[in-house]
Amino acid sequence: MTETTVGIGGAAESTDMVLNIGPQHPSTHGVLRLRLVLDGERIQHAEPVIGYMHRGAEKLFEARDYRQIIMLANRHDWLSAFSNELGVVMAVERMLGMEVPERAVWTRTLLAELNRVLNHLMFLGSYPLELGGITPVFHAFREREELQAVMEEISGGRMHYMFNRVGGLKEDLPAGWLGRVRQAVADVRSRMDVYDNLVLGNEIFRGRTRGVGVLAPETVHAYGVSGPIARASGVDFDLRRDEPYLAYGELGSTLQVVTRQEGDCLARFECLLAQSHNALDLADACLDRLAELPPGPVNQRLPKVLKAPEGATYAWTENPLGINGYYLVSKGDKTPYRLKLRSASFNNIQALVELLPGTLVADMVAILGSLFFVVGDIDK
Repeated sequence: MTETTVGIGGAAESTDMVLNIGPQHPSTHGVLRLRLVLDGERIQHAEPVIGYMHRGAEKLFEARDYRQIIMLANRHDWLSAFSNELGVVMAVERMLGMEVPERAVWTRTLLAELNRVLNHLMFLGSYPLELGGITPVFHAFREREELQAVMEEISGGRMHYMFNRVGGLKEDLPAGWLGRVRQAVADVRSRMDVYDNLVLGNEIFRGRTRGVGVLAPETVHAYGVSGPIARASGVDFDLRRDEPYLAYGELGSTLQVVTRQEGDCLARFECLLAQSHNALDLADACLDRLAELPPGPVNQRLPKVLKAPEGATYAWTENPLGINGYYLVSKGDKTPYRLKLRSASFNNIQALVELLPGTLVADMVAILGSLFFVVGDIDK
């Protein structure tokens, strides 16, 4: 069988068309390229081509000290900046055998859940947009603005917070900030039914997503898919519950791991939405606990030059898009000898090789968007 790359016009009936989606294409969330082999309107083979955004972050980690690498780690998934920082500081703290003050632990948990809602709101708005529904994205950005206002107040950053430090947090909470967060959470929760009614209640949206792009649990395990995408296929795994870190061990009564069995685009959207509702509940639980804690430090005093002892460790967190892991190797210097990043989107996007063959080109955008990826998290 011969392949013919076709621009404008047709090809002989005995050949397949090779179609490039991207690297600059509205549905690819950035510079991702998909090389599709088509038989008419049906996809026969799909190959994700990555690397157009590669910034060499893992190599740059080796030339920066433990304070500076937080800035680099902050940026690969630009919708989950706080969670990215968290993995790095947890790895270094584990190497140092350092215990973080209790107020810092609960504040980190609160900010991680607010960051989770911010991440999910972006996809809850942009996914219907890719399927032709423009209204939800305006609602999503209004809710994001409420939460970003309190995140910006505490850290000074709108997307890249840089609020974590080895040993705790950058500084204490502003006066009255907890009350403003509680109000913001309540405001966002009061308007979340927009997605239940406007999106999930829309018959066109359901028609475009139900039964489309079904991801089998075996494929989830084979490709290391994680996060809400894996849970939508019935894989019941969440690090916050199964290997608790921060304060999640004490939030078991509030934390709900949402799963679906269908594994299609609709199930993935439903998991994302249900997880957003639960993250708001977790944020309220953290606010209740912080209100009870006595005043105290939010960080540990560190030496001027911070060096991690010789050895290796692995710290992983349940990022909004899936498992985010850092494998840190130290030779006792002020810079890591090696810091390997395991990002959620990199594994999740590989499943397109299995998901797209056999589907129609018209369903390609619905499937691609339902994987909720960030291209910087793939190329790192």
